[in-house]
Amino acid sequence: TVTTGPTEAVQGDDITVESYRVESRITSRFCHTTFKSFVVNSGPNAQSIGFHVQIPKRAFITNFTMNVNGVTFVGSVKEKTVARNLYAQARARGKAAGIVRYHKQCDMETFKAEVHVPSGNRIEFELHYQEMMYRKLGLYEHTLHLQPGRLLDVYIYEPNGIASVEVPNTLGEHFTGLAQVTSNKHKAHVVFKPSLKQQRKCDNCTTSALSGIFTVKYDVIRESAAGELHVSDGHFVHFFAPTNLSPLPKNIVFVIDVSGSMWGVKMKQTVEAMQAILDDLTMDDYFSIIDFNHNVRCWSDELVQGSTIQVAEAKKYIQDIKPNGGTNINEALLRAGQILHKAANQGMLNSRSVSMIILVSDGDPTVGEIKLSAIQKNVKKIMREDFSLFSLGIGFDVDYDFLERIATENRGVAQRIYANKDASEQFYSQVSSPLLRKITVLFPEGSVSDVTQNSFDKYFSGSELVVAGKVLPSDGTSLNSFITASSDRLDLSLQTEADYMRLDAELARQQHAFTGFARQMWAYITVNQLLSERSQAPTASRKRKITQRILNLAVEHQFVTPLTALLVESEEANEKLLADSPKDPRKGSGTVIPERTPMVESPPPWVQLTTTPTPSPALGPLPERLTIVDNDPHFIIHLPKNNMDVCFNIDSKPGHILNLVSDPGTGVVVNGQLVGSKRVGVEKENVKTYFGTISVFSKLDGIMVTVSTDRIQLTDSKHNHSFSWGATADITQDRVKVSIVKDSQVTVTVDEKIRVMMLLHRVWKKHPTSVDFLGLYIPNSNQYSSKAHGLIGQFGQEPEVRVYNLHQGADPLKKEATMEVKGNKLAVTRGWQKDYRRDKKRGSDIFCWFIHNSGKGFIDGHYTTYIVPRLDSFLQRPL
Repeated sequence: TVTTGPTEAVQGDDITVESYRVESRITSRFCHTTFKSFVVNSGPNAQSIGFHVQIPKRAFITNFTMNVNGVTFVGSVKEKTVARNLYAQARARGKAAGIVRYHKQCDMETFKAEVHVPSGNRIEFELHYQEMMYRKLGLYEHTLHLQPGRLLDVYIYEPNGIASVEVPNTLGEHFTGLAQVTSNKHKAHVVFKPSLKQQRKCDNCTTSALSGIFTVKYDVIRESAAGELHVSDGHFVHFFAPTNLSPLPKNIVFVIDVSGSMWGVKMKQTVEAMQAILDDLTMDDYFSIIDFNHNVRCWSDELVQGSTIQVAEAKKYIQDIKPNGGTNINEALLRAGQILHKAANQGMLNSRSVSMIILVSDGDPTVGEIKLSAIQKNVKKIMREDFSLFSLGIGFDVDYDFLERIATENRGVAQRIYANKDASEQFYSQVSSPLLRKITVLFPEGSVSDVTQNSFDKYFSGSELVVAGKVLPSDGTSLNSFITASSDRLDLSLQTEADYMRLDAELARQQHAFTGFARQMWAYITVNQLLSERSQAPTASRKRKITQRILNLAVEHQFVTPLTALLVESEEANEKLLADSPKDPRKGSGTVIPERTPMVESPPPWVQLTTTPTPSPALGPLPERLTIVDNDPHFIIHLPKNNMDVCFNIDSKPGHILNLVSDPGTGVVVNGQLVGSKRVGVEKENVKTYFGTISVFSKLDGIMVTVSTDRIQLTDSKHNHSFSWGATADITQDRVKVSIVKDSQVTVTVDEKIRVMMLLHRVWKKHPTSVDFLGLYIPNSNQYSSKAHGLIGQFGQEPEVRVYNLHQGADPLKKEATMEVKGNKLAVTRGWQKDYRRDKKRGSDIFCWFIHNSGKGFIDGHYTTYIVPRLDSFLQRPL
């Protein structure tokens, strides 16, 4: 049968396919796909008509309906035994029309339905399935298996915005340019509707060239390091995929199958992939190699540093391997675990490093311990909670279910490839850059329930951690989440929030959004985690309890799982079909369960957090009196012993860097770089200047924090970590702590002794002259050394100040006086400047004595002597 579009119905084997349409709706990384087909038996005799759909192995079928000979069959998910019994009863009465099933085929599963249709009758098929989009190498990938005639629409809606959409040409050059993509910030629409002529292999051909996998790849905009928290329909989903972090050091033992079955292309491509993988190692990484057949060989009995010399020797060793013999997986993995334990016991491993075993194999164990459950137990015992195992299954004959089980049990993942070097390198790329360890996502007590796994051993660059749950009734208007994690040298605490109602209001306005995404995604993640937990249940009683939970969820959310089946019956309930799922792969052959991480037996107790969102500076009483530099820039120096505030302005130029604090004793320097207002409609000499960037450099720690109106960057000799203003966060590295209050302020603390706070001022982007800028707030309690200097630092040693001769000035609202300070007599004016901590729009008045001429006589020397070349420069000139 040749299938095609609705306006170009064709004949084939007396069957006319009037249309075949596919529609996917992806909302917040959750996809609902629908296949619809309309077919007519145009022949003179009754005949069977088949409906075949290949679906991703991760997907759960949620419904299948048919209209046959005017009778509508509707699907419903039931516990497998119940569904089979009902089907058997219907068949015994002679009412069953057939059996609906699907079978595993590589990474796809084939759903099949065959129905006997009288001549001239029309049949309609409709299949629905749902799946979560997993992020790999920085992209989400949606795949659809296309056959002749299928017309395709993919709708994507992402509340935080779409960063990119691409449709790689996976169907061959024949279809280049036929996929159309339209997108804006939040939505994308992919259309693939080739005409019958465009589908043909050649102008005179009758056969179609359309067959294969159609792929859509996309990523989302991430403005916050704390991730995205989406609340909808009484459920929440938290997506966490931070960027701009430096990789953690790695300790890797590569375990490579070199048995006889690896001979030829498999080994050649494994060697080529390993050459590239070894080149990726750095001096911070440690590694070794084990190759095994019936024997086990170690290239090195100890971990060695990923130096150029060691990598070259390892590559030569890999190149000389000649596959032969059997497969002793058990001993090879135990030996790898011993190497890692030995390194740990000798104190070789960095406490913040990530230790892992990467297994590459193409077959079942044939030598030594061959019982899979025993190997599984042995591996888990030696791995303990310290290391992770990643499995790469090569070829079609590999026992992928086993490789996946031992990986997921040991905090890793598995992937199947088909002797493809590029795929091997891509798999390694997924795990080659661990960015965070010990990640935990928590919520205030009483705000959520039924939370999926919320504690993760590690996070890899380009991937994503997802936590979902139910939202409990609350008097509040938003949900908060709190994330803790550790990086190479950083300890992170991140916070984000989501409005309860905003997303639902947005979804209601979207024509093609999947409005039930949050509820279904929570169930999807929970069922997958429970299936994985079920396979590792220590007792029969525990397994029964987990099984019942899976059944309850699968039936409630209409998922066809290894434990449920889809019963398809007519509306009159007198005819039935059965859509049966593959067997549970934990008990034998059948479909492969997607990557899952074991779920704890019961959700962790919800911790009552004492941390609450930091109040906006616009709320509460005015904080402590301190030294301030804000606006144009106006300096307000607070002199606590004199109980006095002294003000002056600095009339410098855009681009100049002013030294504010320079303290060789503590090794701390604070500098600010000026930015000018827009010069539209103003003369150059009248351009106002503000602080656009402020840096805090701790020389003893080798750490610099650079705060601009766009980003907050924390750099050391090796790394550059970048954070946005879009999330509340605490970052700690050595003695330096950075606290970010979302879209408001950043406080940098060095050794608990020196604190610097920067306030963010946002202006209307289309304002003709104003620009975003920073205000600086430094407490007088900072513990500088006696060597401190700078425009602000010099007042750590408070000078003697006397004000006298108070008299009426030219401005009746401003008194004038004489000030004696540092041996100088200055004419000063009583005025006021603004403290914007409590009210960033209007500010609070601070009355002060104003020093004219850029602080001349009050500051040491001339203000130009405080101009430095770089943001990390100490003040060098004697003043």
